[in-house]
Amino acid sequence: MITLIENKQDWCSVIESIKDADFYHTYDYHHIAKNDNEKPYLIKFEENGHIIALPLLVRNIPGTPYKDATSVYGYPGPITNGLSSTFDNREFEIQLKGLFQLNKIVSVFSRLNAFVPYQELVLNNLGDIRVHGKIVNIDLTSDIDYQKSHYQKRLRTYINKYRRECSIRKATSQQDVKLFIEMYYENMCRVNANKNYYFPEEYFFSLIGSNSFKTDILLATDTKSGEVMGGAMFIKKNRIVQYHLAGTKNKYQSSNPLKLLLDEMRIIGSKEGYSHYNLGGGVGNKEDNLFQFKSSFSHEFRPFKLWRYITNQKVYDELVQLKKQGMCQNFVKDCGDYFPCYRCEK
Repeated sequence: MITLIENKQDWCSVIESIKDADFYHTYDYHHIAKNDNEKPYLIKFEENGHIIALPLLVRNIPGTPYKDATSVYGYPGPITNGLSSTFDNREFEIQLKGLFQLNKIVSVFSRLNAFVPYQELVLNNLGDIRVHGKIVNIDLTSDIDYQKSHYQKRLRTYINKYRRECSIRKATSQQDVKLFIEMYYENMCRVNANKNYYFPEEYFFSLIGSNSFKTDILLATDTKSGEVMGGAMFIKKNRIVQYHLAGTKNKYQSSNPLKLLLDEMRIIGSKEGYSHYNLGGGVGNKEDNLFQFKSSFSHEFRPFKLWRYITNQKVYDELVQLKKQGMCQNFVKDCGDYFPCYRCEK
């Protein structure tokens, strides 16, 4: 049986029953992170004691009676309870297709989670899954000193030096949080970030206020001046710690306090019994300078995968043709990796 859930109580009940759920699967995060034109739903499938839960954001396709679905920013995808590697997804495939057809959903896109088992098994024969780069993980189940021994030598030297020159504490007041937000905005301006990354103040306080996951903000302070140099936000649920956002004051860029903040959360997460510490990947999941920075902490890389599914090929092709005739008047080749093609803004 497959159902579409949108109320908080039922959504939370399903998520809390699945031990592999990440904070990206929660009702709260979907409602905090969604855009105005997106409506969050949780698809629940249940069969013979098996549960599959798939969160999505559904959007109207302007000028048509159709819709499409996408995933929240981060690492969601399907989560499961009671499954094994021998699971046969044929009934789920049939019912999910029927649900999408009934609701006139033309295409579905979702980022997947490298720490959640059976995602590809669940999505078998439903569109295609592509590797779109790597993410960096630290195994928190290993010995703390062993973890640090895998840091690049220069990073270990830096950590040892700045442990004597900086102190780290958790943000505990509204003033602390606002200071972190200011540093985050300063960081976004410095890197000329897309406007979508300028989250409103409410976004940060909503993450901290949620009972569905634990949000920590760590602040690094220069011991001599007593000034906060930078901060980082981490979000924890079940077995996983996710590095989420960070900001550094311009005057302390050369000191790079983020290195110390990431190291401190590694220690905290290990002591609190978490298993995975995801530092994420590079910008656009490329192996750029950001990825190289993160990989100085660990060489355990996991593939970052994307799920793309065209549920109504006829309508999808019609929408693509309209796109080509309108905004793509100089169209000379396929849209490449952008999906769905008809939403490309290039």
